[in-house]
Amino acid sequence: MAQPPYPDSAARTDTPRRRTLSTKAFSFAAIGVLNTAVDYVVFLGARALYMQMPVALAAFASLAAICRCGAPETLLLIAANVTSWLVAVSGSYVLNSTITFAAESGRTLRWRDYTVFVVTSVAGLIANTATLVAAAQLLLLPVWLAKALAVLASFVVNFALSHFVVFRPRGQR
Repeated sequence: MAQPPYPDSAARTDTPRRRTLSTKAFSFAAIGVLNTAVDYVVFLGARALYMQMPVALAAFASLAAICRCGAPETLLLIAANVTSWLVAVSGSYVLNSTITFAAESGRTLRWRDYTVFVVTSVAGLIANTATLVAAAQLLLLPVWLAKALAVLASFVVNFALSHFVVFRPRGQR
């Protein structure tokens, strides 16, 4: 008599769940690639723009002197990163609501869900910004590489929060 492929029922019921989670993670990552492209373009554009605006440079220098919270270059990096994040997070919510977490959201965009998505994405923004600044200024990596590492850090945080907090099945909210 042949052995069943899964000797116990726990393994049998766990496999579809794992497959669903991995499918969601893949979809989340694919959407993340698109959002990362948007994030990079907006980040680099905002950084270049801020660097060429004497008013922005003066504002970053003044803020750095007032708050003693870092060098003007650090504040410029943070401002460019927050600018790009604001653009990318909105696109991410729309795409993940309609594709990755379509079953949980009913493919319906809701202000409440968007707000929760944005609020939980702040954790990803913090991970992203901390990694960016540490990699660029402490490890002295090129900004493009520091930003790539920052994206990886925020992916882990954002997927976990999206899966377990924002897009829980409707009955678990």
